[in-house]
Amino acid sequence: MAEDDEDDRILAKEALEECRLANNLHFVANGEELMDYLHHRGRYADSTTSPRPGLILLDLNMPKKDGREALKEIKSDAELRRIPIVVLTTSKAEEDIYRSYDLGATSYIAKPVTFDSLVEVMRVLGKYWFEIVELPSDRD
Repeated sequence: MAEDDEDDRILAKEALEECRLANNLHFVANGEELMDYLHHRGRYADSTTSPRPGLILLDLNMPKKDGREALKEIKSDAELRRIPIVVLTTSKAEEDIYRSYDLGATSYIAKPVTFDSLVEVMRVLGKYWFEIVELPSDRD
């Protein structure tokens, strides 16, 4: 999960734990860290502690490199473009929705306002992405 807001990271972690989906959850705070994680650079160099994600939850509004830039970079990379990316952000702006899909986002979800709603979103995401959908195997 790429999310710069510490409170949102905590809430997401708690919501995933509530759904019993918190296994192998990794957080980065901005788009630069996300790219370092995906390319195993710097503190993410060890692929055993920084494995290739099966799904990326991406906030759009982050410092250094925002989610839009990271999304574009990921979907332009032959090694990374198959990773599904769910934009999970506060923005409900049509421009952000259209641009995210144009850049290759798999889904776009406006962050729920209540914790119970967030738990439900995480439950549905987990069921869909980890029980229903067939994802390509990791080739690393």
